[in-house]
Amino acid sequence: MTSPDPAQCVLLADIGGTNARFALADTSADQPFLAESVREYVVAEFPSLADAAKHYLDETGSKARNGVFAVAGRVDGDEARVTNHPWVIKVSRLRTTLGFEGVKLINDFAAQAMAVSLLGPGDVAQVGPARWKPAPLSKNKTYAVIGPGTGLGAGGLLIRDSKRIALETEGGHVSFPPGNPEEIEILQRLSRQFGRVSNERLICGPGLVNIHRALSEMAGEDPGPLKPADVTKRAAEGDALCLHALDVFFAVFGAIAGDLVLTLGAWDGVFLCGGLVPRLLPQLQRSGFRQRFEHKGRFAPAMGGIPVLANLHAQPGLLGAAATAVETFGVPRETPAAPAKA
Repeated sequence: MTSPDPAQCVLLADIGGTNARFALADTSADQPFLAESVREYVVAEFPSLADAAKHYLDETGSKARNGVFAVAGRVDGDEARVTNHPWVIKVSRLRTTLGFEGVKLINDFAAQAMAVSLLGPGDVAQVGPARWKPAPLSKNKTYAVIGPGTGLGAGGLLIRDSKRIALETEGGHVSFPPGNPEEIEILQRLSRQFGRVSNERLICGPGLVNIHRALSEMAGEDPGPLKPADVTKRAAEGDALCLHALDVFFAVFGAIAGDLVLTLGAWDGVFLCGGLVPRLLPQLQRSGFRQRFEHKGRFAPAMGGIPVLANLHAQPGLLGAAATAVETFGVPRETPAAPAKA
């Protein structure tokens, strides 16, 4: 692996509860993310992020002056705590231990949003008829980003004056809006269990189980304890109730994604990310997602023209960290001067 000039080299990390992925970015390149540089480590094998980062740099023989770390947890100033393991990440400690000039911590969903600016046609799968093609940073754009996994993340990406700005929101915790009598009954049952019912109570891995349980109770059945993988496996085997649970899941997902577009004014497209999307892509593309996405009354014609893309990139967190590296540590490129007026 050939490392870039240390002056333009940024260490990237995508840190989850179990694994930490590292890579390099070359902030001087049109495609800054260096895919061949990716390495993955088990976080439990290292006492701290700094130790894991030093191991990566030593193992690859790479040198960098700055770092961007996407963290699956809340970033509070110069500190972040990762869910499900004891690492406490501090910018000052990382900078000192690694000898870096600068360190940037970002939330993992901010990384998902930033990644949109570096996606190409081969990194996405179209959902519905509306087409999308990448646009240069010189064109102002507004995108929505939403992703079901363990929870439901929602946000956006603004491109303004050739700058990328990630919008970090808690849109997954917006109140669930049922769209038909069946969904109203599901809401009533979940409300008895949880009190307030957010979108995340339905659209995430555990949410699929919540939908299935509600439908089972409505049918007078007790499904017993299930995991999300149990529902999808039984659906693949032809179980009618599990298939219906997936139908409801995708319909609600489409409605929520459409609401996010309207809320953010994301007329340039919405990107679907998260662990469930690639695994359930065939079912998603056959589902009622797009119909409910467009079903927005007077805005239905406008919604029909908005591209919906499933993000299939292998390392979206690192890709977004690379985009952040360019914004944070890259040398601004000169804008060509406008031709003089006669």
